[in-house]
Amino acid sequence: MRILVSGANGFVGRAVCRALLAANISVTGLVRRSDGCIEGVDEWVHAYPDFVNLEQAWPASLRCDAVIHVAARVHVLHEQSTNALAEFRKTNVEGTLRIAKAAAQAGVKRFVFVSSVKALGEIEPGRPWREDDASVAVDPYGVSKHEAEQALIALGRETGQEIVIVRPPLVYGPGVQANFLQLLHALARGIPLPLGGSQAARSMVFVDNLAHALVHCAKHPDACGKIFHVTDETCLLVPEFLRLLAQQLNRPARLFNLPVGLLRWLARLVGREAQVDRLFVSLRLDTARIHTMLDWTPPFSVEQGLAETATWYRATYFPNSR
Repeated sequence: MRILVSGANGFVGRAVCRALLAANISVTGLVRRSDGCIEGVDEWVHAYPDFVNLEQAWPASLRCDAVIHVAARVHVLHEQSTNALAEFRKTNVEGTLRIAKAAAQAGVKRFVFVSSVKALGEIEPGRPWREDDASVAVDPYGVSKHEAEQALIALGRETGQEIVIVRPPLVYGPGVQANFLQLLHALARGIPLPLGGSQAARSMVFVDNLAHALVHCAKHPDACGKIFHVTDETCLLVPEFLRLLAQQLNRPARLFNLPVGLLRWLARLVGREAQVDRLFVSLRLDTARIHTMLDWTPPFSVEQGLAETATWYRATYFPNSR
């Protein structure tokens, strides 16, 4: 068996490649630059942005059983474009369709697309999101992921390709960046955080749990044509998560209470209101479908995932500490 992984040199892509190789599956990594793939991956460098000309460039000798499409334009912390949605669509919709069509033309039977909970929305509808809930996506990233899902479903009907869509929430693990890394910095430095009163429950997924689920979806016959939510088995309140993460870092969690209204007002002044909202509003996913339909459970606990993340963080940012 051989599986093509797009974005194989990225945070999630490397984890997917490790999981595939551990399962004795051959891996071809589709990347734009020749660096970052793990040992054992056959690298295919396609330098064109957004998979332009991929169908023509597909090697005649490359035969794959499935594609796991990880590559994407993710959140940009300092967006420079005056039309962010158009930029997200170029990669996440048009680019996704190009690789799916190229794979279908090459005879690839299954296409596993890594979407996002944000394809549904930013705030849960009073309960965990279910796979068949209607989308109320608002930000450009989420809108582009939802549009990609719909375009792939239509392509699957047209070509007979087996489309599988996987929606993770926040992904963490060794090598994590963006807001999760900022939280690690704050906890490691003992910075007091005004989050002690948050009652928000946030689904998350350890990167190796996500990778394990993606491999499962690429192989399982019952995954064909389905959408699945993937999370860690335990969903924590924000203060519980912060205390557990601080414990893994061997640091105290200095949490205190601040009225949410005041905190949002302060965050608005520095352009961080969206980040604060994520820490005070619940966002959970219902994962019953993948558990019952594919008999999948995450192989790693939250404690294991956070421990591995903390070990990586200490080795990377405090290499001389004990």
